Amino acid sequence: MTKPSITVDTSAVKAIRQFNRFYTRHIGALDPYLGSPMSLTDVRVLYELAHRETPVASEIGRDLGLDAGYMSRILRRFETEGWLTRTPDARDARQSVLRLTDAGHAAFAPLQQKSRDEAAALLAPLAPGQREQLVQAMGTMQLLLDPTAAPIKTQTAVLRDPAPGDIGWVVQQHGEIYAREYGWGSKFEALVAGIASEFLLKFQPEWERCWIAELNGERVGAIFVVRKSATVAQLRLLILSPAARGLGLGGRLVDECLAFARRKGYKKMVLWTNSGLLAARGIYAKRGFKLTHSEPHEGYGEPLVGETWELKL
Repeated sequence: MTKPSITVDTSAVKAIRQFNRFYTRHIGALDPYLGSPMSLTDVRVLYELAHRETPVASEIGRDLGLDAGYMSRILRRFETEGWLTRTPDARDARQSVLRLTDAGHAAFAPLQQKSRDEAAALLAPLAPGQREQLVQAMGTMQLLLDPTAAPIKTQTAVLRDPAPGDIGWVVQQHGEIYAREYGWGSKFEALVAGIASEFLLKFQPEWERCWIAELNGERVGAIFVVRKSATVAQLRLLILSPAARGLGLGGRLVDECLAFARRKGYKKMVLWTNSGLLAARGIYAKRGFKLTHSEPHEGYGEPLVGETWELKL
């Protein structure tokens, strides 16, 4: 039985094909993907393994539209590389939960960073309103082609290097947010100002980095990586404005720091925080940081517990 022919305006078909040719060239899909020897499909599977809570092969294959045999071959290659482990799935004994090893995360991190850099480079020449318009247009395309798909968030976050005035903004945000939400006084703002000043005065561009997060053209967050020793990097001054919370941006900022530290050859990353900062602690714990030391202090006008967290890279 033959399928009924589909009648579509030929000009619309030509427009779709023209856009596909434009977009695949514009995003570099015709080149070796993200400069790696892996295929787009390989990297897409790596992404799913890195971001799902309990990934199983059948679910990833189904969501990506991959043949079971093809999916199995990809996973076997990842296991051969030492990137993947399997454990029995408590929900279904016929399946295994897949986990990326440290080596798997290390292989994926620079690819994720490059993908983000390329996406940011596409958006950078556009004005904030144009970025919003572009994202809304993509959301419209997705909704029309697949009404059941999760909607694209119209808020576009971009991470960039600091510009004049940004470091002062970081100090201001720490002072205002922590005073309002935790009651911390001027001593805390002075501490942040000292850290920020030292970063500017002693900045080592080969080993240190700061990212400013923008949401629809407005500054909403920041994070720093500084050189503590030849082998140890320190994460400092993670901040998010209330408008940017709940979008995964805090985790994205921390991921940028980890990817940078690994590229630079650091062996460990450390950070200092306080026990009451539950959202930040959750971000660190999810990425494998371990609490190694805690100590009471009264630095900002009330009893607190300072904590040191560490992660082997």
